[in-house]
Amino acid sequence: MARVPRRIAIITIFLLFIVAHLRAQVLPGIDVLVRDGFAQVRGKRVGLVINQTSVRRDIRQSTLDAFLATDRCRLTALFAPEHGIDASTAAGESVGDQIEPRSGLPVFSLYGATRKPTPAMLGNIDVMVYDIQDIGVRSYTFISTMIKVMEGCADAGIPVVILDRPNPIGGDVIDGPVLDSAFRSFVGIVPVPYVYGLTAGELATMANGERWLEGRGRCNLTVIRMEGWRRSMRWRETGLIWIPTSPHVPTPESAFANAATGPIGEISVASIGIGYTLPFELVGAPWIDADTFALRLNGMGVRGIYFRKTAYKPFYGMSTGTLCRGVQLMRTGDMAEPFTATIALLTTLRDLYNARHPFDAVTEDRWKMFDKVCGTDQIRRKILAGASFGSIVEGWRGRQRDYIAAREGYLLYE
Repeated sequence: MARVPRRIAIITIFLLFIVAHLRAQVLPGIDVLVRDGFAQVRGKRVGLVINQTSVRRDIRQSTLDAFLATDRCRLTALFAPEHGIDASTAAGESVGDQIEPRSGLPVFSLYGATRKPTPAMLGNIDVMVYDIQDIGVRSYTFISTMIKVMEGCADAGIPVVILDRPNPIGGDVIDGPVLDSAFRSFVGIVPVPYVYGLTAGELATMANGERWLEGRGRCNLTVIRMEGWRRSMRWRETGLIWIPTSPHVPTPESAFANAATGPIGEISVASIGIGYTLPFELVGAPWIDADTFALRLNGMGVRGIYFRKTAYKPFYGMSTGTLCRGVQLMRTGDMAEPFTATIALLTTLRDLYNARHPFDAVTEDRWKMFDKVCGTDQIRRKILAGASFGSIVEGWRGRQRDYIAAREGYLLYE
């Protein structure tokens, strides 16, 4: 009989753990807005910046459908980022204006003739709402769209509401060089590290507070915060279903890997898994010795990443149909360093395979794009000059520390 209370206590603790876990499930900004009766946009004509990731927590209702279903506000215009509102346009391809077929609403492209909403586009709205899933990497253009939307709305005197979503890499992972203003572009629009450790709402708040917006410098900004999200969360801890943010980011793991191999893809010195089942998660080539490559990389002390030797044949793209040997990047820790992995990979390719001259075939145009993506030309210059892995990484530490100190004032979550 004495064991019964103990068993009951154990069961009770287990049930409390399950309940706490369920309560910890993340509620995105759109769900908070709906639950609160669209209070922040009530009675307004609304412009909506969305794509295929703009869905409520259970994915059964899109953000567009949620706005169309309410009588608390009136949706009057839609705005499309890179890939369009339905992900039907390839990376880098111009997105055209169109009419959304179910609602009959105009869809204005922000990845075509203009990247910033024009006064004509904004003429029939009272408030702009942004709801797109980001991946936490500075070169990913959705945050550039967000910044340009803030600039256009600031010029027009229109308030902006950000419906916040998780950073899939994690809100506490910061890595890589801070953008040099000389390299400001649509793949690097604000002076943050390559991996910046903020949600879209926090980044918007920081851009506003630090007056990074061109033109007026600040806009009338409201962030609808998530509920239940913690900075240390990985995506699969949020309880949310991943919607591919672009054709080559089908999983949250590929979102993380994008931060490590995306810059390498700009110069095409090796396959990064595009054209295979693990886009961005692989680095390989027919001439790489996988054992030596993996051994060297794992000895470099890149925090939170294990380089697993592998072999694969891309279905299309670089090295189509050819057996590539190399590594798969696997996250092993919360405090990972994905951009540091970029430098480890590039310096190792240089040092192990110098006789093959892997960088000699890279054109000037590709190097310029690489510089834009990195946010500086120092990475390229140092790699080509033979600088060590450690010295390249150390080169961005000072500005990164300054960023981390400034960032503290803009954190919206624990």
